[in-house]
Amino acid sequence: MVKKKHLTVTRDDLHRVRWDNINWASFSGIAALHIGALFAPFYFTWGALGVALVLWWLAGGIGVCLGFHRLLTHRSFQTFKPVEYVITTLGALSVQGSPIYWVGTHRMHHRDSDTDADPHSPKHGFDWAHMMWCVTSDPLGREPRDLAMDMQRDPVHRWLDSYYWVPTVVLSVILYAIGGMPWFIWGVCVRTVFAYHATWLVNSAGHTWGYRTFETHEFSTNNWWVAVVSFGEGWHNNHHAFARSARHGLRWWEIDVTWYTIRLMEKLHLAWDVHVADPWGKRQETG
Repeated sequence: MVKKKHLTVTRDDLHRVRWDNINWASFSGIAALHIGALFAPFYFTWGALGVALVLWWLAGGIGVCLGFHRLLTHRSFQTFKPVEYVITTLGALSVQGSPIYWVGTHRMHHRDSDTDADPHSPKHGFDWAHMMWCVTSDPLGREPRDLAMDMQRDPVHRWLDSYYWVPTVVLSVILYAIGGMPWFIWGVCVRTVFAYHATWLVNSAGHTWGYRTFETHEFSTNNWWVAVVSFGEGWHNNHHAFARSARHGLRWWEIDVTWYTIRLMEKLHLAWDVHVADPWGKRQETG
């Protein structure tokens, strides 16, 4: 039994949405974006679709997958600080919380993967792993930012921690001014909702369906269709086996768009100290 807010809560109830543990700011924002996306058929234009696709790649592919995940969480490679700040700002456009909070939560996931302390494990239900965890406070009352002290020492990241919503507000105004409601609905609501579910599938489907190349201590799997919608993040078993590797698709046919982008950055001298797992060769990065 767990005492929380003067209520007696069973351990099974910790990983369920209850009135006393809802994070209303997160719930309201996620709900509003989903409602906005419902208007997409009434505001479709080819230009709006194009804007959504470009922003999906910039905010989701570059900002979250390359930035929040492989750069900031695992430090799979190094880049110039101004480049890091631009990439982090793009990640803020994904509206997945502050960069520091995101990084801390993901580090917690790796530390406690598929245990009761995992913030989003399917062992507590597929729906919990997919999205319900996003609209609640941490079940164990932890502060994920405590696992991202390296970022907290950076003044720019601290500013984005408090004002991560500012880039989205600015972008929304610009999109509406240029393309009206179609650009806003598709460029903000539809794009963000699609990226939400693509990211959440890594947590839910990526620990439920697929194949396991490596025997890791949790239930992570490799899933090709999750990799398609998440720019290569679906090779999740590979990632858990070699957490610091900048490359997740380790076999030639495991397409990893984020890795290709990092390789391009390396060739342009925008990335260095790139860690790459080579489990079937002479060198191995275990991260």
